[in-house]
Amino acid sequence: MARRYVHSEPTSRLAIWSRRMAGFALVASLLSIIIVRSGLLEIYPALATFGGALAIAVVALLLALAAFVVIWMEGLSGMGAALTGMLVSLALLAYPGYLGYRAYKLPRIHDITTDPIDPPRYEALARLRPRDANPIAYPGLYSAEQQRIAYPDVGPLGTNASAEAAYAAVLAVINKRRWRVVAESRPQPGRREGRIEAVARTAIMGFRDDVVVRVRAEPDGARIDARSSSRYGEHDFGTNAKRVRDLINEIEDNIRAQKPEKPERPVAQSITKKPAATTTGKKDQPKRSRPD
Repeated sequence: MARRYVHSEPTSRLAIWSRRMAGFALVASLLSIIIVRSGLLEIYPALATFGGALAIAVVALLLALAAFVVIWMEGLSGMGAALTGMLVSLALLAYPGYLGYRAYKLPRIHDITTDPIDPPRYEALARLRPRDANPIAYPGLYSAEQQRIAYPDVGPLGTNASAEAAYAAVLAVINKRRWRVVAESRPQPGRREGRIEAVARTAIMGFRDDVVVRVRAEPDGARIDARSSSRYGEHDFGTNAKRVRDLINEIEDNIRAQKPEKPERPVAQSITKKPAATTTGKKDQPKRSRPD
């Protein structure tokens, strides 16, 4: 019986290597994210791994584009491999590209507060920050001016609720967001302000950012100030401003949702008036002196 030979078109090696390198870049990116979120290694080696994975994704994208040209000109197979390499590379490069756009549009700051003149201080978090992290002190008036221009809507929250009620609302919001509370101190009448220090995590990479919220009693209620800063990097890409803005708005909604206390009704006091003296029309007789 004669054998039939099926002629198969040769596959583009550029397409094959594009798919391989894109897959390697995907694995390296996921590994770096796992390392950062779990804290197994220091952050800089993990970021170097992530940066290397993005560079490999760029190479895979270029190989995929070159494979398209070769396949079209020489009639080779491998279109599926080239498409896979291109799509995976674009998926890996999309978010860093978005961050690059935000880095171009937004100022190069990493510390946001609602009170630049007297920013809330880190106390417990100051002892927990690694030595190679950003300074714990507020950057100063230059950063405050950059924040005012880029984020004019970031400001303190004034409320007519008591300091204790405002503190409870702040703590409820932080617990709802599942931030790790490091230290807290409740406000006490006439002596101490309320403060909550917590650690927040970014959405994708899981970077640890520090947050402190301060509650001060005011004559007509309370004032709430917040501060959020990145531990690493000179540019936060607007993350801290968004966190502070969303936090203040959610605290305000929480305070409004609280049921106001019903004022006690004043007890009506019955005042018994003495009856007015009736005049009989007779003139008052002069008092007589007692005879001796």
